[in-house]
Amino acid sequence: MKKIFSTNFCLAFKKQMAKNRAKAGDLWIIMAKPRASENTPPRELLEKLFRTAYAIRVFETEGIKLYRQGLIRGYFHPYLGQEGIATGVCAALRKGDFIASTHRGHGHCIAWGADIKRMVAELLQKETGYCRGYGGSMHIADITTGNLGANGIVGAGTPLGVGAALAAQVRGSDAVTVTFTTDGATNNGTFLESLNLAAIWNLNFILVIENNQYAVSTPIGESTRETDLFKRGAAIGVESHLVDGNDPLAVYNLTEESARKCRAGQGPILIEARTFRHMGHHVNDPGKYMPEDKLAYYKQRDPVDRARNNFVDLGHASAADVSTIERSVEKEFADAVEFSKGSREVSVDEFRAFAAVY
Repeated sequence: MKKIFSTNFCLAFKKQMAKNRAKAGDLWIIMAKPRASENTPPRELLEKLFRTAYAIRVFETEGIKLYRQGLIRGYFHPYLGQEGIATGVCAALRKGDFIASTHRGHGHCIAWGADIKRMVAELLQKETGYCRGYGGSMHIADITTGNLGANGIVGAGTPLGVGAALAAQVRGSDAVTVTFTTDGATNNGTFLESLNLAAIWNLNFILVIENNQYAVSTPIGESTRETDLFKRGAAIGVESHLVDGNDPLAVYNLTEESARKCRAGQGPILIEARTFRHMGHHVNDPGKYMPEDKLAYYKQRDPVDRARNNFVDLGHASAADVSTIERSVEKEFADAVEFSKGSREVSVDEFRAFAAVY
């Protein structure tokens, strides 16, 4: 009897997972048509979006090389393929606002305006890094600029972001807090608990789900029946949207509108930005579980290429303009590597003394 029940349950489970995967597979097709902007955006904005997206791409691509050389210890979760989200979101915010990040947080830091030298130094465990080399890749933070930090705990940034938004409200500030979270984190209790608190307190809070459609190697259709994650916000009365995460301009437009609504007392707002990683979960994950056709589909809609094309087509930038920006970004990273290599590494005794305080 137990064997029959077990067999039937497994068959039913497999059928349901197949349905969920099929639904999730249909969803990526709807992103084929980019949402057009009603007005031509300023050239300065288009240039900023391209420069930021390209800076993230260079940081991650070159950072992987440093990792392979043994200069970076621990984990390294590349943001490759997701650059459009951080680029668009952070460009829509202003000084005095806050962000909270994830384990895949390099792009958020760069888009927020972090010093590339201090970021590379942190990854190389150098004293000149943002956290003196103690945090590494998953824990870069800069409270002085409103960057509440990356976080190695899945979903942990959401309650931190709600706390920052509550603090701003208590102070009488109209500052907006954005928390970046992941599709995998939406199944954590902190997701709805925190968003519900933000809703009943009417906080200036935007929760951005970076839905790259995999929780490590688990496809989203195997972890939830409803793969339209933005609908979770509607269930608790939160204005919720779906946006093409590979379109930096679309992300910017939606975030700018959402921030404006929050400052007018209409928050919080939930945004699902759908995207796809260009590789596995971390630098040592080959990502063999990712369907080749789906990966090719998203690479054809590469967020860096789209930012570059917008700069050229809408901003009337020349090939020379693009080349100048790219060379500037590449030099900035190369200079950061040299700066970091020449910086002092904190000794084991110093680290132990620091850790003993806590």
